[in-house]
Amino acid sequence: MAPHSRDAGSASWFGQQPAGASRSPAAGPSGADVPRPTQNNADQQAAANSSPSSLVRPYAVTKGRTKPKSQLPLETLISSTDTARNESGTLTPECQAISDLCREWRSVAEVSALLRIPLGVAQVLVADMSEQGLVQIRSSINTDSRPNANLLERVLSGLRKL
Repeated sequence: MAPHSRDAGSASWFGQQPAGASRSPAAGPSGADVPRPTQNNADQQAAANSSPSSLVRPYAVTKGRTKPKSQLPLETLISSTDTARNESGTLTPECQAISDLCREWRSVAEVSALLRIPLGVAQVLVADMSEQGLVQIRSSINTDSRPNANLLERVLSGLRKL
């Protein structure tokens, strides 16, 4: 089997293959085969095992919204509530992933990075989950004019680890 060919029943690199599309290499202008991207066996296995939800566009996940209903800075800390843990079977896959990830406090930026979703999508989903009582939100911003010493120490510690 050529490195660029796929099994007849598996999805292509960009989702399901359109009807009538050929799995054979495309012919270039001179009639020569155009090289296709190669994948190793691990990549092919991951692509075959990936869920269809990974093919959904971000705007579909947020129902077309691009901004959260409430302001959520990158450093805002979130944690899933008991309600989210109890409703695990009824949550959307994205909300379930956020709930599972946030069993301990995490920032919105961490959620975005670890789940590999755009930051705006993470902010919208977290804001929605907050309104439903599925996550607790804790702002790391101090309301008085002095900087939070604990926050500054954590930032300094993180910088030293780099």
